[in-house]
Amino acid sequence: MSNEVMENEEKEKLLNLAEEKKYRQLKEALLEINEVDIASFMEELDSEKTVIVFRMLPKALATDVFAELPAESQSHIINSITDKELSEIVEDLYVDDAVDMLEELPATVVRRVLKNTTPDTRKLINQFLNYPENSAGSIMTAEYVGLKKNMTVEQSFAYIRHHGVDSETIYTCYVMDEKRHLEGVVTVKELLMNAYETRLETIMDTHVIKVTTTEDQEAVADMMNRYGLLCIPVVDSEDRLVGIITVDDVMEVMEEEATEDFEKMAAMLPSEKPYLKTSVFQLAKNRIPWLLILMLSSTITGAILVKYETAFAAVPLLVSFIPMLMDTGGNSGSQSSTMVIRGMALGEIEPSDVLKVLWKEIRVGFMVGFVLAVVNFIRLMIQYPGNTMICVTVVISMFATVVAAKTIGCTLPIGAKVLKLDPAIMASPMITTIVDAVSLMVYFNLACHLLDMAA
Repeated sequence: MSNEVMENEEKEKLLNLAEEKKYRQLKEALLEINEVDIASFMEELDSEKTVIVFRMLPKALATDVFAELPAESQSHIINSITDKELSEIVEDLYVDDAVDMLEELPATVVRRVLKNTTPDTRKLINQFLNYPENSAGSIMTAEYVGLKKNMTVEQSFAYIRHHGVDSETIYTCYVMDEKRHLEGVVTVKELLMNAYETRLETIMDTHVIKVTTTEDQEAVADMMNRYGLLCIPVVDSEDRLVGIITVDDVMEVMEEEATEDFEKMAAMLPSEKPYLKTSVFQLAKNRIPWLLILMLSSTITGAILVKYETAFAAVPLLVSFIPMLMDTGGNSGSQSSTMVIRGMALGEIEPSDVLKVLWKEIRVGFMVGFVLAVVNFIRLMIQYPGNTMICVTVVISMFATVVAAKTIGCTLPIGAKVLKLDPAIMASPMITTIVDAVSLMVYFNLACHLLDMAA
């Protein structure tokens, strides 16, 4: 039996227990389940049972589950519990989880949450909320293990045992001076491999990979991916350690950025909510602007067709090849733009590489265009015998369109990057619209010249 079937059966069993109000059995079953799965189960419950189930969970588990719930469920639970219960939850949450929650909740709920936090926690949360959106500061957590370089390994372990319970990770520890300036990093593995009397200054790594609070979160994700880090320290403008970013936060960033790029590549405005939880109105609102732009830009194609209407009025057969040329050009351009956008996202391609990319795509365009032209010529000569010049016109247009599409497809995303725009907007729909116009101009110009020569 697959894991998916097992999970569905288990969730169904839990839902039945909740429906039958067998809360004692339900609580025993929930204690054996991961907090992520409990949150997923609670999303299936009605509002009343959501609060009941949440209240039956032990305090520590309830906080972990709360952090995994969607904003709507969190808001409902906050409005249904006492100030004391709310205070306990917020104080137990990691700061980055509390900040993520507050960014999604309505203003009235946020005020109640902040009202029921300690002054220190409230100050810390407000500090995090003031960092720029999508910056390293906005996704970091303040719960980390900070050590001093004059500590011994034995003292370090004692400190970790005492303070590590509230830290998001204890595997990597950070060495600071009295003013919290970051001096080095040491892992628990290195502590275990050295004698108790060894001082940290002799084993810590002083070449620390770090980011500033204003660094873009996507750049942070790229850096952690590049160096294979489980967490990365975040410092302020004076090189003081203010927090760390862990791998789970980076995975969320990568998912958000990938989703945003996919939506932009499909000519939609990005949406922060899951598809099934996004209203029809919001989905339409996200799609209409780009569709309007692309629809209006397609009038260029219509203008080109009007300009050359005498050409295909004289030779109607020319019209039948327009869809093939436009589709092939659009697909060719999309292939190049997709590869270049991916390369830039992974840091493989920089704007300074534009000439290298252009030269490579031109050569690819020549090879691809030649193969497509030869195959098309053979097909057209069989399908339309006696129309040699028309066949030649079509295959030369095909070749030129593919080369032009590859050139446009690779340069537009790089151009967008130079202009500080997201390269993803230069994906399939935009490339196709531009290449369609180019392919038609190439096709009809060639048709007019070649057929006039033949006449």
